[in-house]
Amino acid sequence: MTKVIGIRFRNNGKVYYFDPQDLPLKSGGKVIVETTRGMECGSVVLSPREVADERVPQPLRPVIRVATEEDLERERSNREKEAEAYRICQQKILERGLDMKLIKAEFTFDNKKVLFYFTADGRVDFRELVKDLASVFKTRIELRQIGVRDETRLLGGIGICGRPLCCSTFLSDFSSVSIKMAKEQNLSLNPTKISGTCGRLMCCLKNEQETYEYLNKRLPGVGDIVSIADREETGEVQTVNVLRQTARVLIETEDDKEIEEFPADQLEVVMTRRKKNKERAKEREKERERVKAEKEAVPSEKAKPSEEKLQDKPETKGSGRGRGGHGKNRDAAKNVPADERPAETEKPAGQSGERSGSRSRRRNRRKKEQSE
Repeated sequence: MTKVIGIRFRNNGKVYYFDPQDLPLKSGGKVIVETTRGMECGSVVLSPREVADERVPQPLRPVIRVATEEDLERERSNREKEAEAYRICQQKILERGLDMKLIKAEFTFDNKKVLFYFTADGRVDFRELVKDLASVFKTRIELRQIGVRDETRLLGGIGICGRPLCCSTFLSDFSSVSIKMAKEQNLSLNPTKISGTCGRLMCCLKNEQETYEYLNKRLPGVGDIVSIADREETGEVQTVNVLRQTARVLIETEDDKEIEEFPADQLEVVMTRRKKNKERAKEREKERERVKAEKEAVPSEKAKPSEEKLQDKPETKGSGRGRGGHGKNRDAAKNVPADERPAETEKPAGQSGERSGSRSRRRNRRKKEQSE
């Protein structure tokens, strides 16, 4: 175990551990300590206490002294100079035409460094800006690009709950927040209702997450099939109330359907929604396979015409004009075997004259005159 004291710089931010050095320190007092940025004046937020060794960063820096009136006066003077430094830096940014938004200017306690915090969509080349600022302040200049959550922490504000922002009052670190937490707590997924001033998901969603996880484990899920104590019916869960630990169940009877509300301790899950969905999917797959098998068993409605219809169909005859019709009949006759051809019968002259042209009629007339 190591004896430490918790110190916070400015009005918000992370709490850092320091060695109290047996100084008479109490919560709320001002002390001077040495940090990586140089000498700083901080406020005591945790009185001296014993902390596990693995929680203490090494090396543990000591507290130099309790802040005097002179130290407090210098701190107030630095806050006044920060406003002028912010104005000058903003003017230089406009002159250079840099795409960046200046958030805050900050002097270290010993005035050996001036820090400027800004936000930007991408990387910004501010080397010339640093030279301009160094020529004005005659000290070391440092520009730090921060995110929107750090911007909100530095500026502060009032949340939708009506209280000061958590990140600017007591939160020391930003914890990861996901949309799953909003779903777990049955909140509206409207971005305007679950987003904070910074535009990200509200940090307070993390505060109650463990409680909701514990309460949700004791409740059935929406869509689960549950049995009710002292009753034979089963029903499907429609909605749940996490804080009241109740569920509204749809009970189906032979004649009617009704929805009743029951405490969570009177319900027992018979089938989960996931298992029920799997069984329904299996039933739908079996139904599709059955329908497919029936379609394959039934012959196609587009069947070919039967041989009887083909035999009853009358043969088409040539038009009798020119050689086209007779030529098609002769070609069809050639493709029929000789033994299957019907016996040719002599047709009376009158029938042949009906289908012949004017030339064939004159030829027959001349033959008849010659024979006489």
